Amino acid sequence: MDMTGDDQRRLLQLARQAFEARVRKALPPPIEYGGALDWPCGAFVTIHHRGELRGCLGRVDVDVPLADTIAHLAAVVSDSDPRFDPVLVGELQDISLEISVLTLEEEVRSIDQIEVGRHGLIIEQGHRRGLLLPQVATEHGWNRETFLDHTCRKASLPPDAWRRGARILIFEAQVFREGSGSPEP
Repeated sequence: MDMTGDDQRRLLQLARQAFEARVRKALPPPIEYGGALDWPCGAFVTIHHRGELRGCLGRVDVDVPLADTIAHLAAVVSDSDPRFDPVLVGELQDISLEISVLTLEEEVRSIDQIEVGRHGLIIEQGHRRGLLLPQVATEHGWNRETFLDHTCRKASLPPDAWRRGARILIFEAQVFREGSGSPEP
């Protein structure tokens, strides 16, 4: 799953247009397709305000083209992440967008398969499910066990649920963001 720089730029441009349209209560932009934008992939859109997390929403389903997923997520992250108030027009100039395009998840048989910094985690038990992107563990300096504990908490499970029968899945993400004129890998 290697996306070209052009595909990354097109996705970031689409995300920015959809995000700003939603904040400004304007019509959503037309969606362009072609290349990686046609791939049916899960993805996340994360927004930062002056470097601080301001919202993050995603979907792991792979039933629509990536362009549709990114346009939708970029719009709804502006006002639908329950942890944050809706983004205001006055904040737009200080918001940066990051996109994570996900591979399909696979179940692990041993936690030794988990590579911090490379893999994201999904923990499932009963009707509960939590997901953390690969970059979260790196940003916080977590080791494998701490990453597992926090993913369990994200699922509203006890931190050690991964030791007691919870299902563990891994995935990878191609992450790129707005900045200095070109996507950053």
